[in-house]
Amino acid sequence: MNERFYQLEIKTPHGKNISFSDLRGKVVLIVNTATQCGLAPQFEGLEALHQQYRDQGLIVLGFPCNQFAGQEPETNETIEQVCKINHGVTFPLTEKCDVNGKNTHPVFKYLKSKLGGFFGSRIKWNFTKFLVDREGNPYKRYAPTKTPVSLEQDIVALLKR
Repeated sequence: MNERFYQLEIKTPHGKNISFSDLRGKVVLIVNTATQCGLAPQFEGLEALHQQYRDQGLIVLGFPCNQFAGQEPETNETIEQVCKINHGVTFPLTEKCDVNGKNTHPVFKYLKSKLGGFFGSRIKWNFTKFLVDREGNPYKRYAPTKTPVSLEQDIVALLKR
């Protein structure tokens, strides 16, 4: 069991605490999102994964981020509604956060330290994805252009463990 992962936490857009200790035993897909990004159609694919596998133990968590070309102009107050209306999102979203730089959220500091990317640990764009197994171990990092459906085989394998 990876206790470090389960010590992490973040807030919802409305300020409620999300404790990662509540994610024990779940497969977790963490994605930095942006509603105005050209990759925003991936919201629909992420929602499809959420709908298909949530009862088997998958948690999709969207982390809105405005660090890439200002593509997340929504506020914490409006982000959930915009994602639901425009993309049908029902999976949990967090407050807006930074994924790079001096204000990087601890969740992304941790994930990047465990799963560096092609260009080092820095996240290069919106919709970078991190898959975490049921024990809280970061399993795999996926490039922004990897579609949600292309992660399905890895998700199913982790759900069967």
